[in-house]
Amino acid sequence: MNRPADLIVHNAHVHTVDDDRPRAQALAVRGGRIAWIGDGDGWRQLAGPDTEVVDGRGRLLLPGFVDSHNHVRLGSDAACVQLAGAGSLAEIGRRIAAWLQANPHAPWVEAEAFDYSAIPGGAMPTAADLDPYTGDRPAFVLSYDVHTAWLNTAALRRLGITAGTDELPFGTVRKDPRTGEPTGFLTDFATRGLSREGHRALRAAGVPWADPERQYGRLCASLDLAARYGITTVVEPQNSLDDLALFERAAAEGRLRSRLVAALFHPRGTGEADLAEFAAAGRRHAGDRFRVGPLKLYIDDVVEPHTAALLEPYAGSHSHRGETFYPPEEFAEVLTRLDAAGFQAFVHATGDRGIRTVLDAVEHARRVNGPRDARHQVVHVECLDPADVPRFEALGVVACMQPRHCSPDIAGPGRDWAEAVGEHRWSKAWPMRSLHRAGATLAFSSDWNVAEMDPMVGLYTAVTRQGLAGGEPWMPAETVDLATALRGYTLGSARANFLDDRLGSLTVGKLADLVLLSADLFELDPRGILDTRVELGVLDGEVVHRAG
Repeated sequence: MNRPADLIVHNAHVHTVDDDRPRAQALAVRGGRIAWIGDGDGWRQLAGPDTEVVDGRGRLLLPGFVDSHNHVRLGSDAACVQLAGAGSLAEIGRRIAAWLQANPHAPWVEAEAFDYSAIPGGAMPTAADLDPYTGDRPAFVLSYDVHTAWLNTAALRRLGITAGTDELPFGTVRKDPRTGEPTGFLTDFATRGLSREGHRALRAAGVPWADPERQYGRLCASLDLAARYGITTVVEPQNSLDDLALFERAAAEGRLRSRLVAALFHPRGTGEADLAEFAAAGRRHAGDRFRVGPLKLYIDDVVEPHTAALLEPYAGSHSHRGETFYPPEEFAEVLTRLDAAGFQAFVHATGDRGIRTVLDAVEHARRVNGPRDARHQVVHVECLDPADVPRFEALGVVACMQPRHCSPDIAGPGRDWAEAVGEHRWSKAWPMRSLHRAGATLAFSSDWNVAEMDPMVGLYTAVTRQGLAGGEPWMPAETVDLATALRGYTLGSARANFLDDRLGSLTVGKLADLVLLSADLFELDPRGILDTRVELGVLDGEVVHRAG
């Protein structure tokens, strides 16, 4: 006779995300796997004296969330000035002043999450904008998307950035077109500053944000959030080989309460020796709890500072379309080489020309290597030309998307994203419904800490395309229904990361990763999604979060 179950949840709305059995009322876990799913009182025969029995009280039981793009290593740094929501330079100044009062001996002013729209007139920030608030103390400020860095005059001096400096290991120096002097604004921070060489250069320059202990603190805080939000699998999309020690430490110290898939950063110029190291790291870390393997590449940057690659010029410009980081032919050859070696590629692409360049490269790889189940991902898919929508399914490419990014209070009318592309391209913005209808695999995620980690925020935005305060939806024709959104955060993301054989749905035999919510989302007005919390989070059959 089989031994009793370890955990039973009954009297629940069990939304399985399994098309063979879409819903049930009860579920039993034994030995870290789902042992039984059924209705009524059938669970009673599996209960024993040591079984934990949870009355679901009609609430929603789901597979654990799989956050397919979550920068837990970057996290949110409690030691920084927090600029999220600061809508003006004056407000930025007030927050810096308060931080300086609390940290009078700090060697640097460090801040994160500034919004481009805080700078008047759609301009990019300058050192002169920061200087009145920071004085002679060097300042290092990251944008909300971590794609740009903002320095004051003292930081330019400390880092040795002059009119003769064009490229740094951690960014591209923007110059005043009239004087040729550095403005204090660095682009390409995500592709340089988060690289192995960039991080080492920042540490060598004495920027405290890059210190390994600060990194570990951010990681642990983010992992705690993930457990609280029912995220049982995190995909950390961009790491160097140096960073793997942080995850190893977290696992050894019991801080890793979610499964973690770590992608390794593949900057332009990565050679065969690097690929051999990446493959070796993948062999070392190939377990169910911590896996290393995919490679992260960039084809373009971001729309707001006009560094994404568009098919047509930016609004208000006669010729500027942004640039790709690789010529298309070179990128096609790079992806083909990685595909032939068996790597999965996560490619950051936000502009319609950037996305098309990636799809063209995958098509080239298939012609050269033959088709295989590679599950290459286009990450973000912010501005997609309709002609390229069906190519995702045809090429087996995953659309890894962040629903919160398309919220009108982040990207919509009057915001930098919408103004940069122009109203004639708004119909291309985050076309989730079009991709779903065309058969593409949607993998949803938070992109923490670019946006909130809580999956409820992403689910709400996916089904409403409204801001968190409500109001008019932006491009509502591209909303998806709740079941589709939930699939994107569970089975879709599991499939995107080769985990769907054991995760992503509540199916007998799969690993017991599941969450019990405080309400049944299917019974709520969409606004109620935002008030819903995870009551119980289970990983491998073990409770890792229980609401107090």
